[in-house]
Amino acid sequence: MKIWVDADACPKVIKEILYRAAERVQIELVLVANQTLQTPPSQFISSVRVPPGFDVADNHIVQQCNEGDLVITADIPLASEIIDKGANALNPRGEFYTVENIRQRLNMRDFMETLRSSGVETGGPSSFSHADRQAFANQLDQYLARTAKQ
Repeated sequence: MKIWVDADACPKVIKEILYRAAERVQIELVLVANQTLQTPPSQFISSVRVPPGFDVADNHIVQQCNEGDLVITADIPLASEIIDKGANALNPRGEFYTVENIRQRLNMRDFMETLRSSGVETGGPSSFSHADRQAFANQLDQYLARTAKQ
């Protein structure tokens, strides 16, 4: 199993949690971005720089991840593709995307996009909080503990 990170928009604090987890459980962590990333020296942590472009990092992750891998992303369409491949998707706020909830998330995303394109002010997501960071860390720890037992 590997952990893949859609790293362009991933908060720094989440990357730091992932770095510590990769070292602790000795699992491969791959950050994918269209810019150069600084990662700590580790045999478990690497980064891949993809060319700039729409969905280039997402497409790389989809092509490279395997069933059972974990992908960290807030990108709902990417999460949907990951789930279709049999991998797992966790957003930086600590919510797992699942077969049961991904269609609803896609529909809501499309609805909000339609509102925005018609001129309706929808606002953005709330600021990333300490509670979000804690929820992510808890979900990641529980996931790693479950997969270690398998």
